Amino acid sequence: MSSRPIRAYIVFAGSGPLLLLSTYPKLTDERMVSKLRYKGIDKFIAYEVDLAAARERYGDSFDNVARDLDGVEDMRVLDFNGHQIMANFSLKALGDPIKYGE
Repeated sequence: MSSRPIRAYIVFAGSGPLLLLSTYPKLTDERMVSKLRYKGIDKFIAYEVDLAAARERYGDSFDNVARDLDGVEDMRVLDFNGHQIMANFSLKALGDPIKYGE
């Protein structure tokens, strides 16, 4: 199978921020939204983050999670520690928000 581009997102949900890696074409892809719903996340505000920055900050953990996504359309949680995520990424560097849910 060929590799699909990986995207990184910080997703702010009721339980706090998550850092996700995904090979879905977009965050609001129904398959990804379905997986988030399964985890109890039915609405969120998210930001795509620079993949190189995520790779730099998470090193081997990033590589291991990214390797697990090779050749499949899926998503994985790279970090669920809100304090660490917020320390690793500047809010100024985030682009436009992606909002999902009512």
